[in-house]
Amino acid sequence: MTSWGMLADLERCVGCQTCTAACRHANATSPAVQWRKVLDVEAGIFPEVTRTFVPVGCQHCADPPCVHVCPTSATRQRRDGIVTIDYELCIGCAYCEVACPYQARFLVHQPRYAYVAGAMRNETERYDEARLGVAQKCTFCVDRIDFGLEHGLTPGIDPAATPACVNACIADALHFGDLDDPASNVSQLLAEHQHFRMHEELGTAPNFFYLYSKAEEGALSPSPLVGEGRGGGSRSYGPEVSYSSTPTSDPSAQGGGEKKSRIRTKGVEPWHQPHWDWKAAANFLCGGAGAGLFVFAAADTLSGVPAWPVGLIALALVCIGLAILMFKIGRPLRFIYVLLQPRRSWMTREAVAVAAFFPVALLALWFNHSLLTAIAAGLGLAFLFCQAMILKAAKGVPIWRAHNVVPFLISTGMAEGGGLFLCAAAALPLLEPSIFPAAAFVAMLAAARAWEWHCYFVRLRRDGAPARSLELLGACRGWFLVLGFIAPATLIVLGFALLEIAGVLFGVAGILVFAAGWALKFIMITRAAYNQGFALNHTPVRGPGLPGGAVKPGWA
Repeated sequence: MTSWGMLADLERCVGCQTCTAACRHANATSPAVQWRKVLDVEAGIFPEVTRTFVPVGCQHCADPPCVHVCPTSATRQRRDGIVTIDYELCIGCAYCEVACPYQARFLVHQPRYAYVAGAMRNETERYDEARLGVAQKCTFCVDRIDFGLEHGLTPGIDPAATPACVNACIADALHFGDLDDPASNVSQLLAEHQHFRMHEELGTAPNFFYLYSKAEEGALSPSPLVGEGRGGGSRSYGPEVSYSSTPTSDPSAQGGGEKKSRIRTKGVEPWHQPHWDWKAAANFLCGGAGAGLFVFAAADTLSGVPAWPVGLIALALVCIGLAILMFKIGRPLRFIYVLLQPRRSWMTREAVAVAAFFPVALLALWFNHSLLTAIAAGLGLAFLFCQAMILKAAKGVPIWRAHNVVPFLISTGMAEGGGLFLCAAAALPLLEPSIFPAAAFVAMLAAARAWEWHCYFVRLRRDGAPARSLELLGACRGWFLVLGFIAPATLIVLGFALLEIAGVLFGVAGILVFAAGWALKFIMITRAAYNQGFALNHTPVRGPGLPGGAVKPGWA
């Protein structure tokens, strides 16, 4: 077998950005896109300062999350480990982008040129419309590799068969070759050097390795990454220099003798993912509440009440969410391709579930058939579960992949649907017999949701997440508990005591349960969704400097 991989020697890279320029020239990328870029990580306090240049890009993981989530099979992994994109199949949903923990995916909707005045001649001649509205990324210059193999050349050794960034590196910091060949250049370098892989704790097994010292020099003591431990405060992350995720402006503030550090983190710490905006959030908001509402409508048929008045509202909500989603994807006319990967992608499974949900639900409402209604409710729950798993599979956004996110999203979808049903029961005489059992059940769902939210946030804070995400979600804890549980539960209890105004109290309680869930989900997707950022397990020795510990800025 062959497994192509790349190495970056952190002790050699000088941050000249020649690899970035070579990549852009070879692949004709937009000025807004850098398939290969070099981070500048500076940490410490004078004179104990480290500065490390870190080449990053697609890591061509052995277990790539982008391949698993792609609903159209546009993103594929070749037998030699290289991850590619078929621009003719990609719909531009950006799911692969939020699933990538290495920020290596790009989505450009409009042509962009180096100068405002217009395109230069080379940009015009190399303009590729197929890349607009679809995902794009580093391919290890796969065309050069294939060309070289066809002509008996060795990738990583012969320049004509080697990625452009490796050829251009002036410091001999980048290397390319076959990781499965013990005699290859990269295998020998790995044997001679200590090395690590970025974000290896996520289980993606990237084929991009970072070298940081000669093997015979002895391994540095293991360094936990900033923000990955439990509790707060700053701790020591290396043999000589201490690192803190929060920069300190006062070098003299050295409580207990421990040195605080400044870390220049621009482009390194997590930033907000840009592509899943309010249009993507609408699918989770409307879809979750609509599915929960239909389940309540189906349950109400057990008392002999027809499901169609509330059921149609539920279907309309789901339909609105999907319709808004169509305006988010880069190539909406290819939407049918989303059905191509039911064995792998949760987005495909969501589409399959909703494609079955609508016709069964409409038939059930038309014929007022209790068995069909129950089947449709089950499909609605499957749709809601798929929505939760879509976020769970997005490894590039820590608060989405968190352990308790699935039960929380399911409980809030059901609570939102129950809140809407309670409003409908308060307004429609047809549903009046159901209002008291519905109110009791909504109160229980609100309590379950509050508990799941508490477990989710506590687990998230314990396991670590981007500091800004925790800050935004932490600010929601008080009002969500009050508006999403305490206030509606109080109103429901008062409604059971004050029967003459029970309908009004139940209706207000339903609105609060519904609105609190929508507001929190909106914040989770459009405000607090910071990506993984970048991290170093070690900062290497550079010149007369000192070896440093781990650097993971922006995490708490």
